[in-house]
Amino acid sequence: MRGAAMSFTAAACGFVVFLLSVSGVQGWYSWGVTCTPTAICALKGSTVEMSCTYRYPPRENNRDTTVEETFWFTKLKGNVPVDLRTEYSGRMRYSCQEKSCTLRITDLRESDSAVYKFRFTTNQPDRTYTSSPGVTLSVTDLQVKKSGDWLDCFSSCHLPVLPVL
Repeated sequence: MRGAAMSFTAAACGFVVFLLSVSGVQGWYSWGVTCTPTAICALKGSTVEMSCTYRYPPRENNRDTTVEETFWFTKLKGNVPVDLRTEYSGRMRYSCQEKSCTLRITDLRESDSAVYKFRFTTNQPDRTYTSSPGVTLSVTDLQVKKSGDWLDCFSSCHLPVLPVL
């Protein structure tokens, strides 16, 4: 009887290891996009960077998955996202490597305030993913108010307190 108890214990341990392996594999095969930060408040004229990472299974539907397109957008034309590269002339740059894409916008304008979303499309049928909720960018101007002998600067953004020199 002792031998049967030991083999049952070994079989149970093997089953637990199998379950852990399967759950790890399922997590690896998930699809999605994650962006950081999800909200940015920046001053007019400054530069901002937002970044998204994306994930997809290496193989699905009996074929290798390949990414066909990556882009950022803020608007839809009909139901089709409009790639920001057609909107910004010389003030923005995409940089993508290893399932991570960064959008850099320089010389910010208040009109740049929007929700920025990242999208990637693959060769798999109906496999296009868009970041949700996206990155909310708020661009504001610095306000200056004279108060006696002092100048007070303020903005709708949370600004760091700088020492007076």
